[in-house]
Amino acid sequence: MGTATARQHSRATAWHNWAGNVTATPARVVTPASVGELQEAVRRAAEDGLKVKAVGTGHSFTAAAATDGVLIRPQALAGIREIDRTAGTVTVAAGTVLRDLNVALAREGLSLTNMGDIMEQTVSGATSTGTHGTGRDSASIAAQIRGLELVTADGRLLNCSEKGDDEERAVFAAARIGIGALGIVTAITLAVEPVFFLTAREEPMGFDRVTAEFEQHFAENEHFEFYWFPHTGNCNTKRNNRSQGPAAPPGAVSAWVEDELLSNGVFQAVNSLGRAVPAAIPSIARIASRALSARTYTDIPYKVFTSPRRVRFVEMEYALPRERVVEALRELKSMVDRSGLRISFPVEVRTAPADDIALSTASGRETAYIAVHMYRGTPYQAYFTAAERIFTAHGGRPHWGKVHTRDAEYFAGVYPRFGEFTALRDRLDPDRLFGNDYLRRVLGE
Repeated sequence: MGTATARQHSRATAWHNWAGNVTATPARVVTPASVGELQEAVRRAAEDGLKVKAVGTGHSFTAAAATDGVLIRPQALAGIREIDRTAGTVTVAAGTVLRDLNVALAREGLSLTNMGDIMEQTVSGATSTGTHGTGRDSASIAAQIRGLELVTADGRLLNCSEKGDDEERAVFAAARIGIGALGIVTAITLAVEPVFFLTAREEPMGFDRVTAEFEQHFAENEHFEFYWFPHTGNCNTKRNNRSQGPAAPPGAVSAWVEDELLSNGVFQAVNSLGRAVPAAIPSIARIASRALSARTYTDIPYKVFTSPRRVRFVEMEYALPRERVVEALRELKSMVDRSGLRISFPVEVRTAPADDIALSTASGRETAYIAVHMYRGTPYQAYFTAAERIFTAHGGRPHWGKVHTRDAEYFAGVYPRFGEFTALRDRLDPDRLFGNDYLRRVLGE
């Protein structure tokens, strides 16, 4: 019995994602301790006629990683492989959790340029689905990739970067956001820079003002985002800009407001009440949004960009051309105001510059995002369906890891390089070893 076989769990056990809205029962689970073991697991799956999917920490809300075949858990493939200070890069194993990477980089006096608002995901899971933060000039985590290594359907190990040969460049152009369709990522080389300070300025602002001044806030700040509280005219804005420091983290009271009232303990209780008594939600929203006050704090990037998120929810997020986002958000507000919907989660608005990744939600266009959420266990279909109708009317592209109903025909219309991606998939995985129902829907047969 080989090493990889010894690390398989033969009993079929159900897997579910973080939000609990996706479950799967794989035929077997493999936790490879080396790239060689992963290659062997892929070859064996092919021999046995089983599909193969890798799954990180399950923070996607779609079934992108679900399989009834072989489920690869890459958590043992973790840690920094190499730091190249001359090139300004770090090479990290695919199963490394972003939290661990950020802490390790800070210890080395280094930082990513931009990141999303949580760091519980694996590096490969976050990049493969297009996880992003907000930025005027700096883009998604995947756009910071300078090279990657992946195991293809025939079990070979492929290294690719923009400096490689024709095949390597083609793979690099697509696999940075590959949704698991092109192979299993084993290592990623990311651009890093010397650690720096960010000063965050949070300020409540009315909906009408923030939408009227959106372009101005975007132009004046490196990282601008805001949250609108449905059933109110209230928003909370956040502006992150580089500063000289020193570190001045949030005070105890403001940290409690952010971490508990808006994100965790108190927010959990508020949402539970709202689920039990939906009619109370508008009143709760008005009280919660008025509890906010302006605050300013300074820290190293990951401590400013990210926050703990213990309250579980389901999310849909669409990327729109930036010039369309204000109109779409106003339509969303009008829809909620007219409807009988009761929405207890804020709506989040962020931005990203255009990038050159084939299936990036910001591919080829200046982008803004609108994210809608519902508390886990609360029916979300009516809200998401109405929101999606608005977003698609503006040429929206859904986040690959968040709830949506779009299919390959739709994506072929909103991604100019969609055919480039699917042609590459045909070459790398003609038998669809890495396929599943989700990929069949979004990429076609």
